[in-house]
Amino acid sequence: MYKLTLRQLEILEAVARCGSFSRASTELHLTQPAVSMQIKQLEVTLGMPLFEHMGKHIHLTEAGRETLRSGHAIGRELANLEQTLADLQGLKGGTLTVSAASTASVFTARLLALFRALHPDVRISLNVVNRETLLQHLTGNSIDLALMGKPPEGLGLNAQPFMDNPLVVIAATSHPLAQARQIPLARLLEEPLIGREQGSGTRGALEKFLAESGLSFKAAMEMNKNEAIKQAVEAGLGLGVVSLHTVQAELASGQLCVLDVQGFPLKRQWYLVQREGKRLSPAAHAFTQLVLKEAARLTR
Repeated sequence: MYKLTLRQLEILEAVARCGSFSRASTELHLTQPAVSMQIKQLEVTLGMPLFEHMGKHIHLTEAGRETLRSGHAIGRELANLEQTLADLQGLKGGTLTVSAASTASVFTARLLALFRALHPDVRISLNVVNRETLLQHLTGNSIDLALMGKPPEGLGLNAQPFMDNPLVVIAATSHPLAQARQIPLARLLEEPLIGREQGSGTRGALEKFLAESGLSFKAAMEMNKNEAIKQAVEAGLGLGVVSLHTVQAELASGQLCVLDVQGFPLKRQWYLVQREGKRLSPAAHAFTQLVLKEAARLTR
């Protein structure tokens, strides 16, 4: 008789999230037969099927949903145990896992460098991802903290604002609009706009702003990295909308300029985000205090 294992619960979560045995096996670095065998053994242990097949798609049964819910609860308890042990150990060890929006990567690296100087024995892991992946990290409880734009309501997250995040329109310094003042939004939309991908916080903020002005956004080009947008704008391929924090070096060197567009800069804020009820380790708590105290000074 097989016994239920944490590894089986991990595999169940991956299959349920990926919606496919093959995609889960790729994510877990296992063969598909190995994943199927673990799920089969778990079903034998529980005495009930966990998935039902409908055509090419699989769905959790009611027993599968209950098992998955219990697996998440076990995962949270194990995470709390790790944090309790880290409490006993203090900042002479432990880990800090942070995810940051790609737009925030530069100042996040500076904050982590300062934290590392203060606490050299803490092991640090940084993930730089887009907004959708950030939310997955938070809801999946795979990270301690996230630095991002304001998260949506209803996901069980606590968000503390810690710094302004103005969005600006950038252009090559040779662009015809570089010296213009109070450029109307309608005139802006006559130019090719290089935008972030769907799911990006910057893209969402721009689309919301234009919709409130009765306008729609249609990107001439889409890019998933701010560096790519800056390079494309500098090459004269169009205009971009980015966080002011991402273009400080280019503005100082004269490679790019900020256009004077009506309604800009868009006022946003950066947030330090964690799951509701998550017990922060000493390392995560210390990093929280550092961000709230030092972030604005480091990026000024």
